[in-house]
Amino acid sequence: MVVETQRSQPEACTQEGEAPQLQKSGERRGLMRRLYDWVLSWADTPYGTPALFAISFAESSFFPIPPDVLQIALSVSKPRRSFYYAAVSGVASVLGALLGWFIGFALWSVLGGFFMRYVPGCTPENIQQVGQLYRDNAFVAILGAAFSPIPYKVFTIAAGIFHEYVPLAVLIFASILGRFGRFMSVAACIFWFGPRVRLLIERYFDWAMWILLILLITGVVLLKWVL
Repeated sequence: MVVETQRSQPEACTQEGEAPQLQKSGERRGLMRRLYDWVLSWADTPYGTPALFAISFAESSFFPIPPDVLQIALSVSKPRRSFYYAAVSGVASVLGALLGWFIGFALWSVLGGFFMRYVPGCTPENIQQVGQLYRDNAFVAILGAAFSPIPYKVFTIAAGIFHEYVPLAVLIFASILGRFGRFMSVAACIFWFGPRVRLLIERYFDWAMWILLILLITGVVLLKWVL
């Protein structure tokens, strides 16, 4: 009986200790879901395009929900404007990258603690890892983050922190190439295949972006090799 009691107590303590973590994780998922629904709700308002610009801008520096969610919804409702919405997302996202760079360059000592606590992906480990990537090849690192599902904000902020490895021109050029390539790819799918492709894009978006990124980098390497 004593042995059974001693075994049961640690189990109870473990469950009690894990409960706050589980609750916190559930709250975070709930918050992300509410943010997702909030972003999507703008598609049914007259302010869909300004909202797309604002969300694309914010996502490059601190906002956790990617603008593709709203871009897809707007494009499905008006397929002929798919490339227009992609352009809006691209311009705003590149401008937001400059804000991210400025945060890392001038405000990180003040805002770093807040970002590492509340902004998904902005951990000390991730920031240092991105810094190492910038030492190796800043252009390829930014291009990959801009095009792929990797949290872009981590790379724009880190570009400001490690500005000695990332000339501002490299950040801008790689961001234009990567972000416009990403958003235009989504627009092309909606424009050519119509609303029925929406579910496929949403379900396999990450895989599609990774495949396109590999093709893009392969093309750049081959072009450099030929020239």
